[in-house]
Amino acid sequence: MTGPRIRVAGLVINGGRVLLVRHEKDGRSYWLLPGGGVDEGEQLEEAVRRELGEECGLTPLTVHGPIAMAETIPPDGLANGRHILHMIFAIETAVCEAEQLVSEDRAVLGHAFVDRDRLHELDLRPPIHDYLKHYRPGDPFVSLGRMWIS
Repeated sequence: MTGPRIRVAGLVINGGRVLLVRHEKDGRSYWLLPGGGVDEGEQLEEAVRRELGEECGLTPLTVHGPIAMAETIPPDGLANGRHILHMIFAIETAVCEAEQLVSEDRAVLGHAFVDRDRLHELDLRPPIHDYLKHYRPGDPFVSLGRMWIS
C-alpha cells in the first residue's frame, strides 16, 4: 500500500486575478492551480518552483508558505481515485499575461488569469473557490479539509 501523494501548487495573483492551468480528463475540462507532484527527497519549496517552471515557464521571485492545505480522498475510499494532499504556496513573480506562458508539461492545455469573482464558474480542482476569492497576503495557514469533485 502506498501513502498519500503530495501535490504542491502555486497561487499567483496578478491584478486580482488568479493564475490557473487547464487540464482535460475523460473529455472533461477542468482547472487547477499550477503545480504537481513532489519528487522523492525534494523539498516542498523546490518542488513548487520546479513545477511553476515546467507548467508555466515562470521563475518565482519569492515563495511564501505553505499558506493552505486541502485533502482529496474519494467518498468511496480509494477504489476510484487517489488520496492527495495539496500544499498551496503564495508566489510572487514578474507580472505577465497568460498568452506569454509556456508549458513543458503536455497535460497543461492552457493558462488563464481568472478574476476571483468568476472562479465559481469554473470546474476547479480541488474546489477551493472561496479560499482563492478571499485570500489576502499575510493570512494565516489554513487547512481547507477534505474535498472531492466526482
